[in-house]
This record gives sequence, C-alpha cells and structure tokens, in this order.
Amino acid sequence: MISDTRESFDRKIQEHLESIIVLGSMVEQSLLDAVEALKERDLDRAREIYEHDQVINEKRYEIERKTLITVATQQPLATDLRRLASIIDLAGELERIGDYAKGIARIAIRLGDQPPLKELVHIPRMAELTADMLHRAIGAFVQLDEEAALAIPDEDDQVDKLYNILYRELLEIMMADEDNIDRATFHLWVSHNLERAADRVTNICERTVFTASGRLTEFDRSDDESEAF
Repeated sequence: MISDTRESFDRKIQEHLESIIVLGSMVEQSLLDAVEALKERDLDRAREIYEHDQVINEKRYEIERKTLITVATQQPLATDLRRLASIIDLAGELERIGDYAKGIARIAIRLGDQPPLKELVHIPRMAELTADMLHRAIGAFVQLDEEAALAIPDEDDQVDKLYNILYRELLEIMMADEDNIDRATFHLWVSHNLERAADRVTNICERTVFTASGRLTEFDRSDDESEAF
C-alpha cells in the first residue's frame, strides 16, 4: 500500500514537471519569436506573440492549481514539499519571462515598419543566450542537477555585457540626433527585457539548488527590479 501510494505520488510529480517543461518551451519560443518579429518588422507575428501570452498565463495558473491540489491531498514529506513549492515558483518565473516576450512584441508593433536605427546584432544574440540558459535551467531543475544550476548563472555576465554595449551605443545615437530618441528608447527597452529575462533564469537556478539540497543560494545579479515594458 505504501509502495502504491509512493508510485502514485511520483507520477503526480512527473506530470507537474512535464507541465513545467511545456511552459518553459512556450516561453523560450515566444522570446525568440518576439525578437525575430522585431528584426524582420513582422507585425502579424508580433501580434500573434502578444496574444499568445494569455495562453502562457493560463498554463501558469493551471500548473499552480494542480500542484496545490497535490500538496493538499498527498501530504508530501519535506523534500517533496520543496519540489512542489519550487514547481509553483518556476511557473511564476516562466510567466514573467513570457511577459518580457510580450513586451518585446508590443514594441515591435509600436515601431511598425520603421527602419531600424542600426543592424540588430546584440539584441538577437542576447535573446539566443537567454533562451539557451532558460532551456538548460529547466533541464537542470527537472533532473535536480545542482552542478548545472550553479554554473548557468555565470553566463548571465555575457548578457549583461551585451546590454551595456548596446546601452552605450543607443545613448550615442540619441545624442547625435534627437529624432532618434523614440526608436532608440524602444530598442533600449527590448534589451532591458532580455537582461531581466536572464535574471529570471538565475532565479530558476536558485530554486533548483534549494530543491536539490535545501540550501538557500543567491547569485550575484543586477539590482534592477523594474517591470517589463
């Protein structure tokens, strides 16, 4: 009987983890697609990403609801409770990254078919780095790979460096011609959203370390806690 109960509980955990993988994949793709829509000035695609955010939100709350039911009905032990609590936390982090993708799509819509200030190089690279970090962070959480979770946040420095480079470039563009201020500001917000998304990935890694070991670890990060555009 105890064995059957444990097997049933483990299946529930696996179902919740599979849902996190699905949500993570949705968010990762939205982030990449939003930047691609911006780069290609594809307004139809940007609108689709903007509207798809509602699906991401619904998935987040579905995960929270089902996980809370498991907590209430299965009487999990301390280690299991950590994992279930972290699943709820990850769903929230992923939904927020989805908000950053939505914010980028909104900017793409507002920019419309205006020509870019400069060739988009740093922004797509930031998106690729962040999406790759996110993909591996979700894998680390599912596998309870503490070593990977400790290593991934170091890569956030690469995203921060690209953000700082782009920030300086955009400031120079704005100073050179005030007519470029609006478009430069929009591009700055895009890079800001990507930088914040990478910070959210760091949060996921912190939860993985906590789930695996019970140890609270806070990685170095930007103090900027402002919301998505």
